[in-house]
Amino acid sequence: MKSSSAQLGVLATAAHGKELETLGRLARIDEAAHVLSQLIEAHQFACIAITSELQQRAARSTNRSTGSRDLRMDVVRASLHAPMSTYAIGDVQGCFASLRHLTQTIGFHPAQDRLWFVGDLVNRGPDSLAVLRYIRGLGPAAVTVLGNHDLFLLAVAAGLATLRRDDTLTQVLDAPDCDELTTWLRQQPLLYREGSYVLVHAGLLPHWTLEEAQRLAMEAETALRGEQFNATLRALHPSGHLQWSPDLKGPVRLATVTKVLTRLRTCSDDGIMDSTFSGPPKLTPHGFHPWFDVPNRRSATATIVFGHWAAMGLHLTPNLLGLDSGCVYGRQLTAVRLEDRKVFQVRCEETRGGK
Repeated sequence: MKSSSAQLGVLATAAHGKELETLGRLARIDEAAHVLSQLIEAHQFACIAITSELQQRAARSTNRSTGSRDLRMDVVRASLHAPMSTYAIGDVQGCFASLRHLTQTIGFHPAQDRLWFVGDLVNRGPDSLAVLRYIRGLGPAAVTVLGNHDLFLLAVAAGLATLRRDDTLTQVLDAPDCDELTTWLRQQPLLYREGSYVLVHAGLLPHWTLEEAQRLAMEAETALRGEQFNATLRALHPSGHLQWSPDLKGPVRLATVTKVLTRLRTCSDDGIMDSTFSGPPKLTPHGFHPWFDVPNRRSATATIVFGHWAAMGLHLTPNLLGLDSGCVYGRQLTAVRLEDRKVFQVRCEETRGGK
């Protein structure tokens, strides 16, 4: 029994509520296997390991009703002690070797763990193509939000922007699966909320509530996934002049929401964004603050997981996880395990790809 407890424990997050209650009432192994096969569709990453184990146990338990009851209770007990972990990872920016080193360091297993990416999967590093293929291939074991470099890739691929000297996106644009990768990228959210955590690339304006930020993000996401894709990205490039107002309409409104979520670093007390500053927080221009330090910030009740600010580096407080530790600039790639806030870091393994 002990040899299979770790695998059976994978069920913990997936089988709860009515699903766990149903499993506890099952009288036969074949019925348990049937229910588990249904759970896999909704909880794929949590059920991969347990399916094989149940099949093996079922074969050994044929015509043994006592064995069936023991197995059923083992599943229930193990499900109360799930080993699943969620790791939030900072800006990768095409540094695939560093990403693979980090996943090995944390012992990531896609059947039982999840990776949260703060966006900027691509650009400036040497292997954006491998990064996109890897994260896309993880399926439900990975959650990512869009960053400004990801959006720039989409704009270039759509003919709405041109590559700059420091960009390293040609490998993606020339790949035979470029259309598939960019189509997948378009489907990713600008903001992801789960429990007390909010995952976003850059930040939130101080007067936005969590509910307002989520609603506005969904507005922009719908545009990027649909017929307003070109108009929204065209309004976003360039974005220096864009400032948020609830009265904005059309593509400018959608582009401004997108700018906030993917480019914000500093702003004034009333939410005016500084669109040029990228230095360390101590050098923030007069009249502006890091977005998270504005007094009476309305999203302060949640823990915001974000990146985008390499000059600030790793920034951890009880309700802020700033994870851009400048890997593409030759520093570190960082992961934080959300369950206990343990920090994992690896040194950059790539040559710096750009400014």
